[in-house]
Amino acid sequence: MHASNDYFEMTVGADIVQSSGWDGAGIGVAVIDSGISDHPDLHDPATGKSRVVYSQTFVPNTDTNDEYGHGTHVAGIIAGNGTQSGGKANAGYEIYGVAPNVKLINLKVLDKNGSGQDSYLVSALQRAIALKSTYNIRVINLSLGRAVFESYKLDPLCQAVEQAWKAGIVVIVAAGNEGRNNSFNTNGYGLITAPANDPYVITVGAMRTMDDYWKSDDLIATYSSKGPTLFDHVIKPDLVAPGNRLNSLIVSGSTLDTMFPQNVVSNVNYGGTFPSGQYITLSGTSMAAPVVSGAAAPSTDTAGAATLSAIAVKNSNGTVTLSTSSSLLGTSVVWGNSVVWGNSVVWGNNVLSSNSVIWGNSVVWGNANLTGYSVVWGNSVVWGNSTASSDSATAILGSGDNNQ
Repeated sequence: MHASNDYFEMTVGADIVQSSGWDGAGIGVAVIDSGISDHPDLHDPATGKSRVVYSQTFVPNTDTNDEYGHGTHVAGIIAGNGTQSGGKANAGYEIYGVAPNVKLINLKVLDKNGSGQDSYLVSALQRAIALKSTYNIRVINLSLGRAVFESYKLDPLCQAVEQAWKAGIVVIVAAGNEGRNNSFNTNGYGLITAPANDPYVITVGAMRTMDDYWKSDDLIATYSSKGPTLFDHVIKPDLVAPGNRLNSLIVSGSTLDTMFPQNVVSNVNYGGTFPSGQYITLSGTSMAAPVVSGAAAPSTDTAGAATLSAIAVKNSNGTVTLSTSSSLLGTSVVWGNSVVWGNSVVWGNNVLSSNSVIWGNSVVWGNANLTGYSVVWGNSVVWGNSTASSDSATAILGSGDNNQ
């Protein structure tokens, strides 16, 4: 089967904006992930120089290369220029990213197993802020997350992404791949991961293009995490983007390459027009987030006002309304210069296949007959005094990925 990368460029309109010259030139995007390995599609075709202009690892005893194979795939969705697939001259067969001329800032926080510490991520976010002016960083992509243990106002990861937001950087975060998790009898509702649960970030869910570029038949991938968020009831995700079966850059010999050899893109499906072993097909909200990061990169501008995610409020009469009241949203507490946490881990877990869809055009709340209504607004783990995610996997999603 062809990957949805055959269609997602047209689905999101990237082909149109690129033809008008909006390709991300001069913009920096920080990819905080498992590292970025060298690939011809990340080079400037005119100079031959890599567009990865800065690299640093926060994982002890590692270099900045991508042993897991996740960060490079994410970087390709954002910024791949299709060199190894023939580029624009190979129309209909090229595999390229949404903003193929951006500069990439490689900040490694995940190891060869897709795991890392909260403290690595916080340090990387702080470094991205420090490098903002040097590399014109306008966007940070976080295709990772972990379980929610407390309000976003107290969570150190949420505090860190809010600092980036306050510095003028758009922070885009994968929603997580917990949409099928019914461990808490919520049918997957309320399982947006952190820091995607923060109202200051753009949280991205994954959808399926259904093998065409028409939006009218698109469906949400069933693994895509659904809100509202635990504890705070923030309305998430903010939007969805293609994330199912996307082709992007491979790291030969990486963990994901070894785990999913059947996902390596064969040139047979592309008319034999380019060498095999250059791309791999992966799925997850990890893949959806960089589609949005690539779209944001050439178009980010100073907003006239904050547009934070709303909070779902259950009224005394049982109805639910949305509120953007500052008394409800507030701001996370501010921390000092030291980082004293680091016991929870950040990981890149595999997602399940996505052959069906739980919800389509209906809103999740607002109709008592909808499956999500009772679990979200009743005496459930989402609305009550729950600690639903405290005993679940202590992790974030480097939000891994498989062949479905």
